[in-house]
Amino acid sequence: MEEALTHFHDGMTLMAGGFGGVGNPPSLIQGILEKGVRELTLISNDTAFPHIGIGKLVTEKRVKKVIASHIGSNPNAGAQMTAGELEVEFCPQGILAERVRAGGVGLGGILSDVGIGTIAEKGKQKVVMEGKEYLLETPLTAEVSIVHAKKADRYGNLVFDTSARNFNPLVAMAGEITIVEADEIVEIGELSPEEIVTPGVFINFIVQSEGVNWQWAWEK
Repeated sequence: MEEALTHFHDGMTLMAGGFGGVGNPPSLIQGILEKGVRELTLISNDTAFPHIGIGKLVTEKRVKKVIASHIGSNPNAGAQMTAGELEVEFCPQGILAERVRAGGVGLGGILSDVGIGTIAEKGKQKVVMEGKEYLLETPLTAEVSIVHAKKADRYGNLVFDTSARNFNPLVAMAGEITIVEADEIVEIGELSPEEIVTPGVFINFIVQSEGVNWQWAWEK
């Protein structure tokens, strides 16, 4: 963990897997908080909840900009946005996933007609293909991507825990450096090739998870 945390610094772009906190890597997030990293540009599906997952980074005002599909589950994000303290770029969930995937596989962007004729087209390049107009959605990458896996072998091959898989496989591809937090680290050969979702070629560092350190909303 100490070595992994050397890659986090003020003003960086950080991408995180997860959905409403499920699939966020808890120990890495705690490490970022304790290191005091701030002025982050955060790319994630959402901003989780105030005291869950990456929502903690928002609550502690460590984030200057968010690129997400929604922030509604974290009132602190909404309050900071309204106060002009947090810049928010909204992106439809499916388009967000495709932009991350495009960044991960090296595409120059994707074409979509979602948002044509609305405020969503502001500032975006338009492309006409076979007589139909599209918006060019640019790829998303990050200096560091953080993901949470159920199991990782020592090469970095990953298995995810049911719905906690969500954005994690895409995020794993899109970081210049990708750090996985795994609940269990196993030896090479212990994972069946049929269950591996993310191949180790995308992973730079593996850290042992210390487990979730928050109470889920449904546990209250």
